[in-house]
Amino acid sequence: MAPYLALIGAMTLAILSPGPAIISAIQTAFSRGREVAMPYGMGLAFGASLWGAFALAGLAVVFALHPELYRGVKLLGGLYLLWMAQGLWRAATQPLPDAAEKRFGRGFFGGVLLNLSNPKPALFYSALLLSLFPGPLTLGRQASIYATALTTELFWYAAVVTAMSTVAMRRRYFDAKFWIDRIASVALGLLGLALIFNN
Repeated sequence: MAPYLALIGAMTLAILSPGPAIISAIQTAFSRGREVAMPYGMGLAFGASLWGAFALAGLAVVFALHPELYRGVKLLGGLYLLWMAQGLWRAATQPLPDAAEKRFGRGFFGGVLLNLSNPKPALFYSALLLSLFPGPLTLGRQASIYATALTTELFWYAAVVTAMSTVAMRRRYFDAKFWIDRIASVALGLLGLALIFNN
């Protein structure tokens, strides 16, 4: 039980620390409300959990053996974040779209794509899983670890979207839309550049 609690704790800190996914989830909840943001947040959660499944399957070893593959995924992920940042920058001066409109691919699959665009969670999951669950893992143990990771991801993204899409929070967003969108755009852009240029 202790390794699972440690897994949940470490994942909670990683999910809630500033990064492309959480910034995007918050901005979507502010601007488009829960109806659009919740499926997007669930996509973000599922996409992040896939890196856990890939880590369990040994993707980190593949990245270590083929660093050019890792660099390629990082480059594509960074370019995707820059594309999102540029769209958000332009949207800061425009009125809000209809709540049902899913810009920047902000449906479930847009969320999956955003979290799959950053390979760093694969390394995070790999390091975490190797330290908490050393040695060979049975298929049942791997399934329980993945279920724990997926549940943790789903819980926190749902909690963030729910909290940030309340009437009071959205009213504050509407009052400061220009600056919030521009700050979120710069943050996503910097994260995209860091993903491209950091070794």
